[in-house]
Amino acid sequence: MTLRKTAQAGAVGLAAAAMAATAFAVPAPASSDAARASVGHEATRRAMDAEVKAGIPGITAQVRDSEGVWTSTSGVGDLATGAPRGKNDRFRIGSITKTFVATVLLQMEAEGRLDLDDTVECHLPGLVRGNGNDGRRITVRQLLHHTSGLYDYLADEEYLDTYMRGESFLRHRYDTLPPGKQVKVALSHRPLFTPGAELAYSNTNYVLAALIIEKAGGRTYEAEVRDRIIEPLGLRNTSNPGNSVHLPRPSSRSYAKLFASDPERIDDVTSMNGSQGWADGDIISTTGDLNRFYSSLLRGKLLPPEQLKAMKTTVPAPGRPNVSYGLGLTRFRTSCGPTVWGHGGGMVGSVSLAVTTEDGLHQLAYNRNGDWSAGPADSIMEAEYCPAPAPSD
Repeated sequence: MTLRKTAQAGAVGLAAAAMAATAFAVPAPASSDAARASVGHEATRRAMDAEVKAGIPGITAQVRDSEGVWTSTSGVGDLATGAPRGKNDRFRIGSITKTFVATVLLQMEAEGRLDLDDTVECHLPGLVRGNGNDGRRITVRQLLHHTSGLYDYLADEEYLDTYMRGESFLRHRYDTLPPGKQVKVALSHRPLFTPGAELAYSNTNYVLAALIIEKAGGRTYEAEVRDRIIEPLGLRNTSNPGNSVHLPRPSSRSYAKLFASDPERIDDVTSMNGSQGWADGDIISTTGDLNRFYSSLLRGKLLPPEQLKAMKTTVPAPGRPNVSYGLGLTRFRTSCGPTVWGHGGGMVGSVSLAVTTEDGLHQLAYNRNGDWSAGPADSIMEAEYCPAPAPSD
């Protein structure tokens, strides 16, 4: 099995966000994790400050470990007023949403409502057909594992030009987009490969996964996430936005570089229709809620052992020795040895990462309110789990 990257390079800002969020990058060498006790979280703070110095407007982060809860911010939350980032900011978590979706489907499997090896056709008859695509040959497991071969709708040039780039994004960011549109865009392309043959990250997979949730549960995807995850865990600052264009307060502004012809231009993109991400990236949350979610998940509070084992069964990314992908869950191996589990998320104006050690006892979550690259994608994660001593003067 091999891994492909879908062709998102044309999406100014978002492509950088997606790469940073997924953290498919080999980490730079760092010191032993044993040094963390002596340096506290100062290495993490330095990494945050370095990204702000490199051009990211602001970062908010939270760590939970045996020493307690550490929260920190760097930079600004509003370029116009200079207001700082808030420790309790809500933000669009992008593809971290995928772990929520996978968790709901795995809960449904445990309840006997579906099987991971059911075909897409079994639950969504006739939807995935044509142009070489065939839902009779794709399983639910392959959707969650990104091995379906389905084209990523976010790699479609016309879609990118309309909803992700330049003036067109600014005109269309308040449009309500039903999931059927995104599926239609994906199916206008031939599949990338035979289902199960390779691994290629595709947002289309999780749009279909949420449609299966709705078919199997007889309710909206949002209701299932709320009743199965958000309310039981007390995630009071986590929500699905539906087609709302607003980011709930407290929150900072979100910024994007939308114009390839003007790479220094920065636009405020805080307001946008939540349906444009839907189940592949729509949830709004905080660092604290994300840490609670991943800690609970890895400690077995959301899934029975069989389903959690399935979620953690990963496929390595060739050429990326520190990363492998499970069912809506990514395994990262840090440069100094510790393994952490979680997911990254890139949305227009927002880049986030949330991870935890396998025992669920050391969590990190952070958000950048700018969607462009500002150094190594995983520098903050590396600093927290493999802290280097402060440089001497």
